[in-house]
Order: sequence, then C-alpha cells, then structure tokens
Amino acid sequence: MQSHHKHLILLLLSILFMDTGRLLAQDKSLFEKRVFVNQKGDSLLYRILYPEHYDPGKKYPLVLFLHGAGERGNDNEKQLTHGADLFLTPENRAQFPAIVVFPQCPMDKYWIDISIRKELFGNGDPDFSQSVEKPSEQLDLVNQLTEKLIKEAPIDKKRCYVMGLSMGGFGTFETLGRWPKKYAAAIAICGGGNLSLVPKYAHHTSLWITHGGLDDIVPPELSKRVFDKLKAEGADVKYNLYPEANHNAWDPTFAEPDLLPWLFSKHK
Repeated sequence: MQSHHKHLILLLLSILFMDTGRLLAQDKSLFEKRVFVNQKGDSLLYRILYPEHYDPGKKYPLVLFLHGAGERGNDNEKQLTHGADLFLTPENRAQFPAIVVFPQCPMDKYWIDISIRKELFGNGDPDFSQSVEKPSEQLDLVNQLTEKLIKEAPIDKKRCYVMGLSMGGFGTFETLGRWPKKYAAAIAICGGGNLSLVPKYAHHTSLWITHGGLDDIVPPELSKRVFDKLKAEGADVKYNLYPEANHNAWDPTFAEPDLLPWLFSKHK
C-alpha cells in the first residue's frame, strides 16, 4: 500500500512538472512572431510582447533586446532563451507595461561589423582602434524596425530602451553610438564598445554595464574600458562586476531587484 502511494505521488509530481513546463512554454508564446521587411526586401525576424492590458490609446515604453551569438538562427525562437522571462513575470508585466522587441540575427551575421568582431576575439587590441563608418547590415535593419514601430505603435519616444548580452552587449553600445539621441537608457551585459563613439551618446543615455569577473569569452576589461570612458565624459553610468560569474553575467544581472525599476525610471 505504501509503495502504491509513493507511485501515485511520483505520478502527480510528474504531471505537475509537465504542466509547469507547458505553462512556461505558453508564456513565451505571448511574444508574437513577426517578420519585418524593408523597402529593399531585406527581412528581419522578431518577437514582440505587448502589455497585458494593452490600450492603443496609451503610450508605452519600448524595450529592444539584442541576443548573443549563440541565439542566432532563423527559427524566431532562440532569441528568447535569455531575457524573455524577465518581461513575462506577472509582477513585471503589471508594474512595467511595455512593448518589448526581440529581433533575431541570422546565423552567419552579427550585430556588429565582422571586422570589429575579428579584432575583438582575435589577437588584436580589442579597443576598436579601427573606425567603421556605418553600422552592420543587421543592426541597421533593427533600427529600421524600431523606427517603424515608433511611427506606427503607441510608443513613448521619450522612454525607448535598449539592452543586450554578449554579442548583444556589443550591439547595445554600437546602437547608442550610431543613433545617440534615441534611447533614454541602456543595459549592456558582458559586452564591449567602440570607445571613439562614446562621446556621441555619453550625455544622452543612462547606462548600466555588467560583466562576470571570470568571463573567459569576452574579457571584463572591455566593459570596464567603456565605463571608464563614460565616467570621464560625465555620463550617468554604473558598473557591476560579478566576481564569481563567468560569461553568464546575465544571470546575476537579471536577478538585480532594481534592474527594471532603474530602467523604466529613465526618460528623455
């Protein structure tokens, strides 16, 4: 009899965990699947989350999230691996209603120019010593998408935010450098940036930069260099180095209780 009860409990627990897994999967589906196509016919996959009690008569903040290199592809799903859950909790949806966008970079592309990427992850000096005249094709597509959304959706242009991790952390700094007056605040996780672009956005955007002290993929020094340059420019910036974190600095970053309150408090 006791054995029967144990089996029954195990069965109930397995059903519970299966249901929980389904619920989590259903949560991700709240991010609607979309495809942006520009006038040239270039396309960009993206997911978009609208506020729970969406009212087209109201204005909402826009959050752009740039994923890392590991989430590239053409499934329009992998880009939600890190960060999406942050915006799906009932508490955050209630407290911070926003339009949240997760574009997906194709497998063979990058948010930053490929020559910069080689410089960063090769043996060269990773301080963007070479200047690149224009943003990457993919980042330009992302900007075109956000411009379309700002024009057509009820978005508060004074409360546009960008955040990203790893390759998306680089993309975050690059976005600010290319369109310096667009974003009120940014969160850059385990990335790095073109120091020559910093003066362009230093006085326009509040920044929170984070990195793992044990990061063996992207050296923490790359974030620190941008932070130091921003401080020298008199920017509104803060920097968190998580001593025990490796490249997964997004985990302690997303656990910061003040992360979203800080982000959504910023405006132009």
